[in-house]
Amino acid sequence: MFKIYTPLLILIGCVLQDHAYPADELMPLTCRGRVRGLEPSRGDVDDSLFLGMRVLKDVRLDNDVVVSVFETNIRVLGGLLGGHSMAVMLKDAGHYMQWYQDELLHMAKDLGLRLLPAFNTSSGLPYPRVNLKHGVRGPESRTGTETDTCTACAGTIILEFAALSRFTGDPVFEVHARRALNFLWEKRQRNSNLVGTTINIHSGEWVRRDSGVGAGIDSYYEYLLKAYILLGDDLFLQRFNIHYASIMKYISQPPLLLDVHIHKPLLPARTWMDSLLAFFPGLQVLKGDIRPAIETHEMLYQVTKKHNFLPEAFTTDFRVHWAQHPLRPEFAESTYFLYKATKDPYYLEVGRTVLDNLNRFARVPCGFAAMKDVRTGSHEDRMDSFFLAEMFKYLFLLFAEEEDLPFNVEDYIFTTEAHLLPLSLSLSTAPHAPSPPANSTMIELLDDSNFDWTCPNTRLLFPDPAFPRNLRDPIRSAVDKSCPRPALHREPGMGRPPLRAQDFMANNPDHLELLRRMGVSLIHLKDGRVQLVQHATQAVSAVAAEDGMRFMQEMMELSSQQQKEQLPPRAVQIISHPFFGRVVLTAGPAQFGTDLSKSITGVRGFVTVAEPYSGCAELSNAAFVQGRIALLQRGQCMFAEKARHIMKAGAIGGIVIGSSFTLLTTPSFSPTDDNEGSSSDTAPLFQMEGNILLEALKEYREVEVLLSDKARDRGGDAQEEDQTSPTSATLDRSHVSTVELDESAPELAPDNEEVTPEEDVGPAIKSNPEPEEEPAVDKDSSSKSVKAMMADWREDLEAFQQMEKDEL
Repeated sequence: MFKIYTPLLILIGCVLQDHAYPADELMPLTCRGRVRGLEPSRGDVDDSLFLGMRVLKDVRLDNDVVVSVFETNIRVLGGLLGGHSMAVMLKDAGHYMQWYQDELLHMAKDLGLRLLPAFNTSSGLPYPRVNLKHGVRGPESRTGTETDTCTACAGTIILEFAALSRFTGDPVFEVHARRALNFLWEKRQRNSNLVGTTINIHSGEWVRRDSGVGAGIDSYYEYLLKAYILLGDDLFLQRFNIHYASIMKYISQPPLLLDVHIHKPLLPARTWMDSLLAFFPGLQVLKGDIRPAIETHEMLYQVTKKHNFLPEAFTTDFRVHWAQHPLRPEFAESTYFLYKATKDPYYLEVGRTVLDNLNRFARVPCGFAAMKDVRTGSHEDRMDSFFLAEMFKYLFLLFAEEEDLPFNVEDYIFTTEAHLLPLSLSLSTAPHAPSPPANSTMIELLDDSNFDWTCPNTRLLFPDPAFPRNLRDPIRSAVDKSCPRPALHREPGMGRPPLRAQDFMANNPDHLELLRRMGVSLIHLKDGRVQLVQHATQAVSAVAAEDGMRFMQEMMELSSQQQKEQLPPRAVQIISHPFFGRVVLTAGPAQFGTDLSKSITGVRGFVTVAEPYSGCAELSNAAFVQGRIALLQRGQCMFAEKARHIMKAGAIGGIVIGSSFTLLTTPSFSPTDDNEGSSSDTAPLFQMEGNILLEALKEYREVEVLLSDKARDRGGDAQEEDQTSPTSATLDRSHVSTVELDESAPELAPDNEEVTPEEDVGPAIKSNPEPEEEPAVDKDSSSKSVKAMMADWREDLEAFQQMEKDEL
């Protein structure tokens, strides 16, 4: 197995050189380099793209570019320090790189100094972004106005900054990293000893109070333990142990790891897990807690086997929640650490599965492409740097024999990006660390008697092969039972319903077939809404009818989970000839993106039909769409996918038309948006009836619209429209019947659905409805359904956006 890696690595290196140089990353489907600013933004991940591949030859750091402090630290600074460590090791061995004169270290110090202005806050927590040339808050910096950062972003600094201080003898870097960690420790919730996901860098208030070990927090915990290993400071281990005890008390529900609220840690914050938590079994190995590491890893492995890759998020019953897989390496990382600790050959088989799936499903002519949807096997044109830095490295080390390596890997610690730092740094003179705040209760909390300072001897655990197998077998059975595959081969009525409400997609033929077998019909109402009706007598069997009833009850529960209020409506105003602003369409905004109520000018642009009209593929008429608002057809793919394609074409927004239509603005191209890296994934989204705009497009060659919080007169001032005026085409809110559903939650249908169990005999359901009759609708029930699903969408989308900011 090991011998396949050398030619594969050489091949990848040649492809990178031939197709990506001088860009930082390769786009494997189009065989070209990813250049920052020329491709649709991926958020903070792209905010570390500025180096180029030939570091010593080509790199300049005095660029007028805004970068993510977190991403630049773990990827670029960590890469430079890891490269320096390896160069010194090879030079000292006397065989290679005798010419090396610390060039990478000099470059690392230059970069570290350029990151330091981000730490100029009263709390010591860094700004999330910094301009490499102009710092923060300056007239030319284009950054420094941010108020929030993720816990991992502020707490994943210490390894790189401490290493830089100890390599160079300049204590300033380690001092700043320690100060940030001290502040996060002081701001933990004192009762639960947990930290939230997002924090205000000035006040220290928690912006998001959900807590877990996945996206937004993960590497904070990782760096506390690894800082102790690298630096030998007991304080880091004591803090980690306090956090770890709370994690195992509140978050760990073997084999699951579930987010909770920091103030109410017994209350779950969500019913799904994200893939970034897959690093945690590896961290548990470093901690010495082998049993839960085996259990959680096995759960992750079974989910991986079911879906070929670990989905970006999956539910507690192991089904796909977010279907993407950007070739994340965390599962391979944990597999490597478990094998190193146990020498159990089972983990070599796990590694083989990972490698085989990469070659079978992700390998393309120019590299390995991220999975757009693990269920369909579709690809994205991206191969993130962590794939080469981590995935290949951990798989290489998993299968390598000791004699295959030119150094002893036990002499190094892996950073979160798998760069290697020597443990000998602990022998370097440590800089003076700031004292804890005067009001700190650390001393009374850190009682040595509370801590286990030893690791279990795995040789005593694993002489009996039944020990790990006894842990893994029940988990394998649980996943198999909860996640049957394929679904259609399972007869309805056998225990759990074959189709769950949260998984249902109305455009999925397999799901519609399952509905038919359960006696559930899908009815399209005249106003564009969709209704579910169950006819128990039409089910294929009595047990299938029972499944159908359970499905309907689940759908009712899904629709009744109201948590948040809808946002007020916005105005979409046709301002071109001959309308001149007199035609105003009322739009109901979605629960994410830029708030147009805070925009003075709104977003204004001409409308152009996208090709393809669905917007589910790259636009062939991008030149015509650029700078305009793209018109698309609803269906076939998610709203965010349409938005990505129109944004790539240079559109300033999009209007998605079905029985109603949806408008998405892309703030990165909006004249009112000055934030770098804005993405259509976080764009505001509106819904309204589209007939008026369609008719205008048919009759007039150019149709220009203005998107704003209120209708404006021709001078641009907000005004209230007279809804009885014959010159006004304002639509009443009651006509807005569609909803945008969470990409991660079930896409119940293209439009709003009324779901009522048969025994309730409500006005929205009939045992034998006539096709020509439109059933009555309970407006309160409809509103409640809309609010509930919109609230769910907001919660999941916020989490997904945060997740895309964190590459850990």
